[in-house]
Amino acid sequence: MVLVKVCGITNYEDAVAAVACGVDMLGFVFAESKRRVTPTEAAGIIKALEGCVMTVGVFVDEPVERVNEIARLCGLDYVQLHGSENHQYVSGLMVPFVKAFRAKDEGVIEEIKSFGAEMFILDSYDSHKAGGTGKRIDLRIAEKAAGLGKLILAGGLTPMNVAELVKRVRPYGVDVSSGVEVAPGKKDLQKIRKFVEEVRRCG
Repeated sequence: MVLVKVCGITNYEDAVAAVACGVDMLGFVFAESKRRVTPTEAAGIIKALEGCVMTVGVFVDEPVERVNEIARLCGLDYVQLHGSENHQYVSGLMVPFVKAFRAKDEGVIEEIKSFGAEMFILDSYDSHKAGGTGKRIDLRIAEKAAGLGKLILAGGLTPMNVAELVKRVRPYGVDVSSGVEVAPGKKDLQKIRKFVEEVRRCG
């Protein structure tokens, strides 16, 4: 079964709605973003969910001590790294990590191989953003990356296109944010439900 992650959760209502739709993982952004939440806000939402879904904290080049502190406060299951973090950096983490790579060109395949992360996100490239671009990824690159580990596919996914992409790439998981929103940080329940249905339909 393909894992479904909804990122950019900013409030309890959206979190509960996503869980009710069958989402496997929720993402909370602690980096600069329109969807940014404070550790205290995220901790309150996660505590209220009572462990019924996996939770991920999104960071960009944050000091490792701060990442560990937030992960402990919030009870995060994973941290998602979107910056220039290296092997030395991840060796200091106290929780499992997911490394994000941006597919500017096929050179990203060697980056993924070199890093050797068990689980990784492949997102589309934007020179002005570390992630959450909302742009479609080059599927030829995604297909090659799928054989390198547990690929979570991101970048421009919507309820309208996710089934096609899952069938073609066969990723371990898919990650959506803007594709299931009515506004930055505010999710659309119907879009989330449709997104999950389309992924599950692919088996």
